[in-house]
Parts: sequence; structure tokens; C-alpha cells
Amino acid sequence: MIRVIINILTHERIEIQMPEMPEMENYRRLISDQILNVPITNVIVNREKSINIEGNNFISELLDTRVIFIERRGKYLNFHLNNGRRLLVHLMLGGLLYVGTDEDLPQRNTQVEISFGEITLYFIGLRLGYVHLLSAKEVEQVLGQLGPEVTDRRMSSDRFVNIVKGRRGSLKTLLVNQNVIAGIGNRYADEIAFDAGLLPSAKVQDLGTEAIERLFNSTKSVLRKAVEAGGYIDMPVMKEDSHTGSYKSEFKVYDREGEPCSQCGGVVLKLELNSKKSFYCPTCQHEQ
Repeated sequence: MIRVIINILTHERIEIQMPEMPEMENYRRLISDQILNVPITNVIVNREKSINIEGNNFISELLDTRVIFIERRGKYLNFHLNNGRRLLVHLMLGGLLYVGTDEDLPQRNTQVEISFGEITLYFIGLRLGYVHLLSAKEVEQVLGQLGPEVTDRRMSSDRFVNIVKGRRGSLKTLLVNQNVIAGIGNRYADEIAFDAGLLPSAKVQDLGTEAIERLFNSTKSVLRKAVEAGGYIDMPVMKEDSHTGSYKSEFKVYDREGEPCSQCGGVVLKLELNSKKSFYCPTCQHEQ
């Protein structure tokens, strides 16, 4: 998901983006290398609406604990603390993470800062996103509402076909429904549809088994490539991070209205599906 706003003072075009599964997995990998098993030495809360309990309690409960594992589920990050508690993070629209020092930090407002000795994890742009301190059971209740992930090793072609069969509506709507399949948002849904040769407006109930299997393979392929390339959001996670955002240049159709299709040379078009913009190539993509 992406929105564009205009700074009324500078007329600068600012994109507000929604991290999806590849971006969150990239965060998980890079941040884990920096903070695991290091005691939390300081916590700053600049916006109490970004947390779920009173600020002083949030701070006191975190101090001197350690993050022993970071789990990603869909678009969530679940920080496991050594005392059994959890920090559940959802960045939502506009949220970003950065790990480093005050000297390295981009000139952005932070809502929550958690320090691990000399290194600080900064939560940026949490307009709708949050950092909630919860019990393991509370986290299970939240994450239990999510559908399975296509990149999970337990996901098979047959299981994916069974998930899709019996569903109705457009392909794009299915792919971004977190209760059906977790982790996919607007951008990757369009890229997956293109890779599978299916229109984002294709009716799910009309898809044959072969088309659904093709969709399964394309979903795995696009998401895995995006993860390995560090996702599409090109703000570095830390100083001298040149990897994050490398997939931004790999998009074939998303936000490329009027540009030539990289596969056939035709023109990429845009349509509205349930108030969401979708991009596709009318030559390369079909109903089946």
C-alpha cells in the first residue's frame, strides 16, 4: 500500500508506504544481528499513542530485559523477551525501523526508542502503527487471526489450491486479505498477478487448478526474490546499509502506468479495485 502527500511548504512529493512481508523479513534479519541478547539499557516514548500501556510502566517493564528472538508473522514482528513477555510491532502505513545511534539517525521524528547499550532501535513514522507490550497468549490471539504464509515450508501446492478454491471476488482482493494469506499488500499482489499471467481483476471462483498452481509458484518466487533483495522501501535500516530497498527497481507493473511492459513492450495500465489502484499488462495477463 502506498499513498502520496504533498508538503505544502516545499511542494515535495512524499510517498507514505506500507511495509509488506519482504520488508518486515528484511528488518527481522538485519535487526536480529544487532540487538539479540543485549540488555535493554534505555527506553524513550515520544508518543504514548504508539504503545498500549502507560509510558512509565512500558519503560520499567522493558529495562534490563533482553530480546532473545525476533519472529516475523505476516506484516508483524514479534520480539520475544527473556522474561516471557512480547513486543508486538506493526508498522502500518508510513512506519519504518532504524538501528544505530543518534548521529546516524535520519532526520525523522521517532515515536519509540529502545536502546541496547550503544545501539538504539528507532521506531519512525508510527501514525497508525504500534509497539505493544503483551503476554505470549495475547500475541497468539492477535496472530491467530492471520492466514497461512505461502513461503512457509509447510505450504504446498495442494494446500494452496484448497485455500483458494471456494473463494469469490477478485484475485487482488484475495491476495491482500490477511485472514486468507498473510503478508501480501498492494505492490506484491500486482507483481504476483503479473508473474502468474493473471489479471488482478480475475475472478477467483473462475480460476482453474492449473491457474491456481501457477499463482502459488509465482507468489513464492516473487516474495522470495523480494526478501533476498531487501524489499522495496529504500530507507536504510542502519548506517552503510546499501542492501535494503534493492527490489524497488525490479517491479514490473506496480506504479508503472503508461510505461512499456518489460515482457511484451505493451503499455502498463491502471485500474481501481475496491478503491485500491492496481497495475497490469493487458497483453501478458488474462482471466485464466
